[in-house]
Amino acid sequence: MLLTNLDDCLTFPDPNNALSYYNGLIAQGGDLSVERLLAAYHQGIFPWFSEDEPILWWSPDPRAVFDPLQFYVNRTFSKFLKKCDYQVTINHDFLSVIHGCAKNHGDTWITDEMINAYSKLHQLGFAHSVEVWQNDYLIGGLYGVSQGGIFCGESMFSLKSNASKIALYAFNHHFADCGGLLIDCQVLNEHTAQLGAFNIPRKDYLRYLKQLQTIILKPHCYQKQYLRYHSFC
Repeated sequence: MLLTNLDDCLTFPDPNNALSYYNGLIAQGGDLSVERLLAAYHQGIFPWFSEDEPILWWSPDPRAVFDPLQFYVNRTFSKFLKKCDYQVTINHDFLSVIHGCAKNHGDTWITDEMINAYSKLHQLGFAHSVEVWQNDYLIGGLYGVSQGGIFCGESMFSLKSNASKIALYAFNHHFADCGGLLIDCQVLNEHTAQLGAFNIPRKDYLRYLKQLQTIILKPHCYQKQYLRYHSFC
């Protein structure tokens, strides 16, 4: 299969035809408009590219996911949770979170173009952030894109011990309580695997995506709020 070059049309190739030797590379080019990003996520595709590359679009196989009710808490983290003084919020400071993620990755792929694009998604209610605070200082967080009963996690960062882990832990419980059923973390790594993420075949992910996109979450799910997490310990 040849790599598809996108034009002004918002149609993507079938993700099942992605390049296997690049683990899911499906297309290049196009732009990061709100319309194109939403079309991509609706089909299980996301952008991932460095500043010196064209926009690259991916749908990896296998796909890494969390079951929100199966977040793994080991004994050490459980003890940390019980004495932790961090505060967790939703959608209090999206811009600072995405900038924090960019710095955490050395600005390799969360470029200014990506920051602007996802900030627009946030302003329109499609992208969301989880913040972790200590003494009113932002010390960690994550952001991603909502797709009904699936939350597509994009990136997270941590400036203090376990900050990003607590963001993910608190959000998993909150998302499940609001009716969410799956959290997409794209590609499995050592960190997410230790927290309970696992791989599923792309065809299964795309099937779940189609089924869960129509789920309507509880109205308060993405409203600005503080998340309680000590009660889950």
